[in-house]
Amino acid sequence: MTRFCNAVLAAALLSAAGLGASGAAAEPLDGFYIGAGAGLNFAESNTVRIDALAGRAIGGGVSASVPATLRFAPGAAVAVSAGYGFGNGLRFELEGSFRQNGQSGGGGVRQQAGVMGNVLFDIDIGESWVVPYIGFGGGYQAQSWRSTAFSVHGVDTGAAATAVTANQSVGGLAYQVIAGAAFPVPSVPGLSLTAEYRYAVQPGSHSYRAQGVTPGVSAGQPSNATRVRERDGASHSIMLGLRFAFDAPDIMPDSRPPLAAFPAPAALPARSYLIYFDWNRADLTPRAREVIAEAVRNSTKIAHTLIEVTGHADASGSAKANQALSLRRAEAVAAELRRWGVAPESIALHAVGDTSPLVPNIAGVRAPQNRVVEVVYR
Repeated sequence: MTRFCNAVLAAALLSAAGLGASGAAAEPLDGFYIGAGAGLNFAESNTVRIDALAGRAIGGGVSASVPATLRFAPGAAVAVSAGYGFGNGLRFELEGSFRQNGQSGGGGVRQQAGVMGNVLFDIDIGESWVVPYIGFGGGYQAQSWRSTAFSVHGVDTGAAATAVTANQSVGGLAYQVIAGAAFPVPSVPGLSLTAEYRYAVQPGSHSYRAQGVTPGVSAGQPSNATRVRERDGASHSIMLGLRFAFDAPDIMPDSRPPLAAFPAPAALPARSYLIYFDWNRADLTPRAREVIAEAVRNSTKIAHTLIEVTGHADASGSAKANQALSLRRAEAVAAELRRWGVAPESIALHAVGDTSPLVPNIAGVRAPQNRVVEVVYR
């Protein structure tokens, strides 16, 4: 089952990557969000031990520990979460989950309810339509067996028990690993579809009270008291869900013409140059490198003592994210200037986010003219 679930997840992510079109990277979550998901749960089969606590609990004079097999049919899994993104891909969330599986060939049910804290990391692959993520969580989980019957095997009891049934809940520490992907919904800022795989384990040995019914021994007598011991109850979940971020930028597709259609950024009055960037990006385009090279060549023709490099961003993201983005843009331009031989001490670096736009900014709206770095010779 583990290999099957991993293969399904890998195939889904590779197929999604193959269908996507290249575009700007999605902005990392920055602020509070909530989420919910539901899907299928596959509980691993387990070999447990049945111990006689008094007399002939298993039957036929057997009072030692004997093995039993426990198998489950596919069941349901649900999870709800609330979390916080730190704007750099890292996020933390608190999650409540519930899983249930029916017993194969029997009427029993295993239920798992837990509360975990998850640490997740969103992986920037340079696309706006999908954001893969991985994570790890730990917390508390209560596992319940209800009317779960076991088939004893490998022991000649002489008079086999007709049933050994467990009815009890046992809690303890649990952990899980998570791999998934979020698919932003362009028409609803902050909303994303999610698809993920989870492997959850409640490690250690767990004991459940049980009752054995043996021919010739009345139910309820001390000789029927048994204990079922299980190790490492594990399950695999595949879930689809929704996630909503409360402080999300507008993620509608950029309606501006391709960058090549813009007039070449020309020197502004006196000694200024503008270097434009794609939405939510801080890497230099080939055209941007040409403008910087032109600025360096022209600097030999004018007198100057200082080069001011000021990064800007439009208002399509949060103020915190825009400030960081404008700084990365300014640093990228300064690095290119240094590569052309400009002395580092002659460069003054500034980042103003969306607070000092070249054209009016409107919150949540992309403004290509404000995704820019100004280079001014003083």
